[in-house]
Amino acid sequence: MRTFSARLAGLLLSSAALVASAATPEQTATQLIDTLQAGDMAAAEAMFTPEMAKAAPAASLQALWTSLGALQGRGPARVVQQQGMQVVLQPLTFANGTVSATIAVDAQGRVAGLYLKPAAAPPAPPPPTPASANYTERDLQIVAGKGPLPATLALPNGAGPFRAVVLVHGSGPQDRNETIGPNRPFLDVARGLAAQGIAVLRYEKRTHARPQDFSGEFTMDDETTDDAVAAVALLAGTPGIDPSHLYVMGHSQGGMLAPRIAARSGKVAGVVLWSAPARSLLTLLPEQNRFLFNRDGAISAEEQAALDRLDAQIAAARGTGAVAAKDLPLGLPARYWRAFEKVDPVADAQALEQPILLLQGGRDFQVVDADWQRWNQGLAQGPRAQFHRYPLLNHLGIAGEGPASLDDYQRAGAVSPELVNDVAAWIKAQA
Repeated sequence: MRTFSARLAGLLLSSAALVASAATPEQTATQLIDTLQAGDMAAAEAMFTPEMAKAAPAASLQALWTSLGALQGRGPARVVQQQGMQVVLQPLTFANGTVSATIAVDAQGRVAGLYLKPAAAPPAPPPPTPASANYTERDLQIVAGKGPLPATLALPNGAGPFRAVVLVHGSGPQDRNETIGPNRPFLDVARGLAAQGIAVLRYEKRTHARPQDFSGEFTMDDETTDDAVAAVALLAGTPGIDPSHLYVMGHSQGGMLAPRIAARSGKVAGVVLWSAPARSLLTLLPEQNRFLFNRDGAISAEEQAALDRLDAQIAAARGTGAVAAKDLPLGLPARYWRAFEKVDPVADAQALEQPILLLQGGRDFQVVDADWQRWNQGLAQGPRAQFHRYPLLNHLGIAGEGPASLDDYQRAGAVSPELVNDVAAWIKAQA
């Protein structure tokens, strides 16, 4: 399965072809799959836009489809809107494995993109609340934006009122446990703090629970800020919670936005910045990619070409002209990047009156020493701002050894008890 995954990883054939017709997007997707399965690659290519046909000529399609083996089954298809197109999402089972197929159909009924990737195995359900736990967990809903978000409140046993924390996710679609590979950092933190008498609310990120809410232009406030503010408001009105001691603990991108969330909420008593960037995301992206490409000591011509494409996308994102999302980093719209470029997390933190706790891992290759130094320069350590650096922890707060890499995220671990204890002690110390 390793070879199969390698062939599909990063396979993104995007653009926009397909003969105009009155067919529904599902019918178009079915027709494309039927045509590919019949081996008529020329007919499949005729369904593409000119750009798509150029990106995925018949010979390339033939090689790809053959590598998958015989098509054995099709799962249910669903349609979402993305960037003005109808996008069909459907699992396909082949002799060599199951893939997630994404087929974009433009307004003229042409196939604008075909994306095949190995289907991720569904994460194992989180372990149940331990029978001996001195807290309980119950489901809630955060009502915000275009629809509610499922949430879980870990509430210490007893009458309270309890100090409470809202956990805010990093980038990308994330579930309430912030599941990454076999790891669930938010579950670890929530249960670790609840066991020490601090209530914790964690929730499904909107891009994970409701991707249909992002069919057009949007910003980081639609993605993160507004829902976090609503989560704080929900906690403030929950029985057993002390509304004068509500805290936001933001991880990664969530940490970058935590001061913004606190300022907009007006109910937050303090913020925890966990693995939080201090610099622009568009500055960090090429750094992260270059680090990963250079782990073997050299950057290949293909890798350098990818870095050059990313640089061009970043320049377009930082410009002022109209540009399609597909030509921007991570396929996110220009409005998203241009709004985020105006966010200075250090300046936002400086403007806060509330206390701040900063947590940083020494093995974090995503948020690095340059960010740590900028936080230190911008926020003087003292009664209002406290800093903890953990030499052995990675971006997820999990201990490891040796050179940092993405492989760390696929090794099962747990958030460091030292980090959780530091957060608990800091929250309890606030007046």
